[in-house]
Amino acid sequence: MPRTVSIGCQDFETIRREGYFYIDKTHFIREWWERGDSVTLIARPRRFGKTLAMSMTEKFFSVDYAERGDLFEGLSVWEEEKYRSLQGTYPVIALSFARVKETSYVNTRKRICQIIAELYDKYDFLADSGILNENERDYYGKVSAEMEEYVAADSLNRLSCFLSRYYAKKVIILLDEYDTPMQEAYVNGYWEELVAFTRSLFNASFKTNPYLERALMTGITRVSKESIFSDLNNLEVVTTTSEKYGDSFGFTEKEVFESLKEFGLWEKKQEVKVWYDGFTFGNCRDIYNPWSIINYLDKGKAGAYWANSSSNSLVGKLVREGDKNIKQDFERLLRGESISAELEEQIIYSQLDEDQQAIWSLLLACGYLKVKEIKTCSSDYEEWSQVYELELTNFEVKVMFRAMIRRWFGKVSGVYNDFLKALLTDDLEGMNESMNEIAGVLFSSFDTGRNPSGRAQPERFYHGFVLGLLVELTGRYVVSSNRESGLGRYDIMLEPREQGERAYVIEFKVVHTGRGETLESAVSAALKQIEEKKYVSVLKSKGIPTEQIRKYGFAFAGSTVLIGGG
Repeated sequence: MPRTVSIGCQDFETIRREGYFYIDKTHFIREWWERGDSVTLIARPRRFGKTLAMSMTEKFFSVDYAERGDLFEGLSVWEEEKYRSLQGTYPVIALSFARVKETSYVNTRKRICQIIAELYDKYDFLADSGILNENERDYYGKVSAEMEEYVAADSLNRLSCFLSRYYAKKVIILLDEYDTPMQEAYVNGYWEELVAFTRSLFNASFKTNPYLERALMTGITRVSKESIFSDLNNLEVVTTTSEKYGDSFGFTEKEVFESLKEFGLWEKKQEVKVWYDGFTFGNCRDIYNPWSIINYLDKGKAGAYWANSSSNSLVGKLVREGDKNIKQDFERLLRGESISAELEEQIIYSQLDEDQQAIWSLLLACGYLKVKEIKTCSSDYEEWSQVYELELTNFEVKVMFRAMIRRWFGKVSGVYNDFLKALLTDDLEGMNESMNEIAGVLFSSFDTGRNPSGRAQPERFYHGFVLGLLVELTGRYVVSSNRESGLGRYDIMLEPREQGERAYVIEFKVVHTGRGETLESAVSAALKQIEEKKYVSVLKSKGIPTEQIRKYGFAFAGSTVLIGGG
C-alpha cells in the first residue's frame, strides 16, 4: 500500500507525524553542519523542497523541539550519535518572506516588519523573563508592523541577543525565500528603495551579529552582492552550478524510480523522464522537480504541474519585451536547439532590461534552462571567460513556454487564428484586416517603451509574432527566422512538413517617412528583396516547386501594417 501523498504540505512535523510520502533529505543537515559556513545562501528553483528543508532544519535544531527525536527516527541523520545529541539544542529564529508580494515599497516594508513583529510575539516571554533591562524592554515594545526603519534594521540582531542570553547559546537564523520581495520590487518599480532597507537588515542580522552561530537562507536567485549583500563577506553562495548540496533539493532519478515502483507506476518511468528529468545541480544530473513528481504520483498522469504552479509573470515580461535577439534565441530553444551565453550567476536586476545575458542567468536560476556544457573560452587569464551552452530543461518547461506565448495573443486569439487561416488560404484581404487588428492591440505589449524608436517596436513585435507562429504551426511547418538562404538572410520561412503543402517566405520592412517611403513602396521593396536575394533557393533545393512557394512583404508604419504578395 503506497503512502499518502500530501499536496502542498511543507511542514516537516506534519509529514512525519501523519506518515505522508517523504523522501529522506536529512543528510542535508549533516552536510550543512559539517561544512561550518557562517552564512549560507542556497539558490534553487521554486517548488524544489526549500521550504520543507527549512522546516526540517528548524525542527532538528530548535530548542522548541527538544525531546522530539521521534521526528527523525529511521532517517539518515539519526544514524550518528553526534547528531542525535545535537537535536533540539539551539535557539532558532525561523522566518519566511514567501508572502511578501506587495506592489509598493511602503506595503512591502510593512509586511516584512509585520513578519518580524510576529517573531517578537512568539518570544514575548523574554520581556518578562528578567534578562532584559529597561531600555531593552522599551525596544521590545517598539517592534511592530509600523516600526521605524532603524528599529526594523536592528530587530533580528537584537532578538538574537535576547535569545542567546536567555538560552546561554548563540542562535541559528533560517530565512526562507529571501528574494521574493526583490522580484516583486523589480516588477513593480521600487527596487532601489527596497535594496537600501534590505541591505541594512541583512548587514545587522548576518554580518555584525555576535550572537549568530549559523545562518541559512534560501531563494531562487543569487541577487548581486553589490546590491543587498555588499557588506556580507562571510556569505557562502550555493548556486545551481555549485557542487555543494547537489542532491539535497529535488529528487534523484533513483529516488523517483523507487517511488514509481511504490505507487505501481513503474511502467511509466520513460514518460516521467521525458516530462520531468533534466535539472542539474553541480555534478548531480538527472534531478527531478519534487512538485511535479508528487503530483504525478498522486494523479497517475503527466501534466505541467510545476510550470503551472505560479504566474511566471517576470519571465513572461522579460521574454515578451526582449529585443529580437532574445526572441530569436527562444525560437531556437523551442525547436529543441541550444544557445550559448556568457553568464554571471548573480542576478543584477537593474540590468534585466538591457542585458540579455542577465535574462539567461535568471532563467537558469529559475530552472527553465539547464546547462548542457560549460566551455572555457581562453587560457589567457586576461581574457578568461566561460560560455554556457543552454537548452530548455525538459518537456514540461517547453509546454509552459508554449502556453506563455499563447497568452501573449490572448486578447486577439480569435483574430490571430483568422490571420493564420487567411495566410494558409492565400486570402490577402483577410491577412491585412487581421494583422492590423493584431498589431494595433499588441504593439505596446511587445515593447518596453524605455527606448522608443520607429524601428524598435516593429522588430520586437514581429519576432514575437514569429514565436506565435512557431507555437501554433509547428505541427505543420518548420518555422525559422533570420536564417541564410540564397544571397542573404530572410525574415521568416515556413517550410511544410508534408509534401504537397505550400511554403512561405515573409520579409518585413519598416516605413521611413523621412525618406519619402510609403507602406506601398515598403511592400514592394520587401518583395523585391525576396527575389534579388533568392531566399526561396533553400526551399527549391528541398524539392518544393516554385508554384507552391508564397512570398509576402509586410510593411509597418507605427502599428499600421500593409501586406502584399508576389
